[in-house]
Amino acid sequence: MIINHAGALRKEYFIAYMNLMMNAFGCTDEEAFDKTFQRLFQSQETYLGKESYQQFLLAFDQLKKK
Repeated sequence: MIINHAGALRKEYFIAYMNLMMNAFGCTDEEAFDKTFQRLFQSQETYLGKESYQQFLLAFDQLKKK
């Protein structure tokens, strides 16, 4: 997936990405969270900006509730 660094990524993007990770690797939501954080954020909260990170956390919260 190509990421546009010009704007903040939305919660829906992260939900779709983590669902893809869970389906592709057969992992749990926690493992998908870790893999996504490593791959997209380079393990740095500020890598894609504060707003994208907040959306990422919201997406994870929503994913856990399912």
